[in-house]
Amino acid sequence: MSDVDVPTAGGSPILFFNRHTGRIEEEVVYGGAWLRWAYGTAIGRVALHAVAKRAFFSHWYGWRMDRPSSRARVEPFIRDFDLDPAEFADPPDTFRTFNEFFFRRLKGDVRPIDPADDAVVFPADGRHLGFPDLSRTKAFFVKGQRFDLASFLRDESLERRYRGGAAVFSRLCPVDYHRFHFPVAGVPSAVRRVEGWLWSVSPVALRRNLGFLWENRRWLCEIETRHMGRVLMAEVGATNVGSAEHTFTPGQSMAKGSEKGFFRFGGSAVLTLFEPGRVTLCADLVEQTGQQRELYARIGERLGTLGSPAGQRS
Repeated sequence: MSDVDVPTAGGSPILFFNRHTGRIEEEVVYGGAWLRWAYGTAIGRVALHAVAKRAFFSHWYGWRMDRPSSRARVEPFIRDFDLDPAEFADPPDTFRTFNEFFFRRLKGDVRPIDPADDAVVFPADGRHLGFPDLSRTKAFFVKGQRFDLASFLRDESLERRYRGGAAVFSRLCPVDYHRFHFPVAGVPSAVRRVEGWLWSVSPVALRRNLGFLWENRRWLCEIETRHMGRVLMAEVGATNVGSAEHTFTPGQSMAKGSEKGFFRFGGSAVLTLFEPGRVTLCADLVEQTGQQRELYARIGERLGTLGSPAGQRS
């Protein structure tokens, strides 16, 4: 079974709009054949429930990616997915394992942070969906899917705070830079871990069951800001991603775009929640989401601006 796979007629292709090229593009899926088998066949779903969604499977796979022998995967991965080593803070031949390469740092100037005082920025490289009012949306990857915020947060006070507010869902593929950053300046709280399974967060899986998002392990953190109230960031684990490492100090003021942490191997996601009326999402993000299509953009680029005009809808 190939690690690198392009969606074919056997499953709907994953299309996204690339903000940089201005084109609709098709995602090359790492492990796509396995995902379609696991989530699209009866025997595959049995294997999912028995093994793949469970933490021990991801711990085992992560152990493999931490073995010295895994470094042999680095150069082929860079070649197959056309990554640019000139962006890396360290040369490819210095990574001792594949996992070290996976959560690599980038040079400081390759992801500039939008400097405008009213700009809110994407927290990660990836493919993004933006909802001006998450409580109103019925089209999360496919029509008819409503996000269950109460089940995701498992906290009544938080659910009341962010109900009716804007949300940005950022999906990181294995090929993406896997460090995540603060979308706003502010003072972050300690991280609260919510236990759960480790389903895939690929559209291959989420098109079938959006509930995987609030069944997965996740880490919640609120950021107290000067002009935007509180902003909540939630990192979501997935198959082969059993851990998110946080590198910030709770209670210490953090600049917009500063590092918050990183994921270990695999695909994963970040959900950013805003209180009602606090942010206006960028038009291209809202437009593409309305087409059930993700927008590709990078950390530090603008996702929206301070304030929300009446009438903006998902």
